[in-house]
Amino acid sequence: MRLLGWAAFWIFLLDQATKYFVVYWLDLRRVGEIDVLPPFLNLRMAWNYGINFGLFSGQNDLTRYILIAVALAIVAFVLIWMKRDPPGRLGFLSAGVLIGGAFGNIVDRVLYGAVADFLNMSCCGIDNPFAFNVADVAIFAGAIGLVFFTSHDNDPADENRA
Repeated sequence: MRLLGWAAFWIFLLDQATKYFVVYWLDLRRVGEIDVLPPFLNLRMAWNYGINFGLFSGQNDLTRYILIAVALAIVAFVLIWMKRDPPGRLGFLSAGVLIGGAFGNIVDRVLYGAVADFLNMSCCGIDNPFAFNVADVAIFAGAIGLVFFTSHDNDPADENRA
């Protein structure tokens, strides 16, 4: 569980540091967009009041608090799961990455009322209109990791619990 805690801490810190750097230091909230390596990587300020791709973005306080509660419930579920059925190191790492990302987005909702998204990537003639952040990547990567690294049948490090 220590690995889970450290992974969550570092992902949370990385997420909040990148958001602060981009939103405030680069002043993306005012500038709106900065081309870094067009079209592959751009910074586009977007305040996400809903979940992925702006779903359920009613922009009211009830939606905000429901999404915070759902995120906290998911974090609690993952923690209970890891405690009851401990995986190997990669499973703990995946859980920590997911939890760190979830807390990064929770903090945004508490502080700003929305999640600060700013990364935009396009390629191969496809213009992606959506933005995301480090927390979103961490949540996705952590969830995929939990799928692949929590099966005791496929975990050679099972006896070396983290």
